[in-house]
Amino acid sequence: MSQRISVFLAALALLAGMLAGAAPASADTADISPPGANNWSCKPSAEHPYPVILVPGTFESMLKNWSTLSPVLAGQGYCVFALNYGTTNGVPATGPVTESARELSSFVDAVLAATGAKKADLVGHSQGGMMPRYSMGFLGGARKVNHLIGIAPSNHGTEGVIAPAPEDFPASTGDMEFVCQACADQEAGSAFMTELNSIGDTVAGPYYTVISTKYDEVVTPYTSQFLAGSARQVTNITIQDKCPLDLVEHDQAPNDPVVHRLVSHALASPGPADPTFQPSCI
Repeated sequence: MSQRISVFLAALALLAGMLAGAAPASADTADISPPGANNWSCKPSAEHPYPVILVPGTFESMLKNWSTLSPVLAGQGYCVFALNYGTTNGVPATGPVTESARELSSFVDAVLAATGAKKADLVGHSQGGMMPRYSMGFLGGARKVNHLIGIAPSNHGTEGVIAPAPEDFPASTGDMEFVCQACADQEAGSAFMTELNSIGDTVAGPYYTVISTKYDEVVTPYTSQFLAGSARQVTNITIQDKCPLDLVEHDQAPNDPVVHRLVSHALASPGPADPTFQPSCI
């Protein structure tokens, strides 16, 4: 097990417990939907024809990751859905990314069947912003996705961060793959990352918007989150280019009001987000 993987795992474990000072989701709360999400009778409107699927990041449940963005989007009139995936040893989003991508593919199918929509928009944080690319590129999911919006996504893996592991976290066993295969998969240069990007950063059809913060301490360097592609298909945004005083880091990015405005703009765009769009920074 490489030291970088151990450090990445430790950092994500620590950060997973930092969101609003909350502890990791218990078995009693793990399947609770975030406010505004998973109304399976919702039908997309002409104004918002694509249902929005929120995909959480490593160690995160849908409730914990999307408690603030989900009601914002639902209030704007979107049909919002969210899922948990990749649960191993009771911890969400830690299983092999390839298997998690299959879970997402099945969930997308269920949403499209329920809503009658032909495609969905996906909004994902961290692993959740990267993992859909495997579904789109290797599992036939591209034809079912209109737009993938990644918030601090691990598109090219991370070179690792340094943070102390909680004393009771099972990473101390040294069996990293058993504890969090998704963490190993997200190391820069891993076999999974090599496969994911072997076909290029994008596939034909969907649009892509990446929203990153230069203060990201988990997926590093933050520029590794960006996707290569034509301006017609891809927009990469650094939050501080829009709002220099916004100090948001990796874990809290989905809760940042500026990120909410960027996501809302991207969802309303006929292609990827307009790179010239200026959100309110207040």
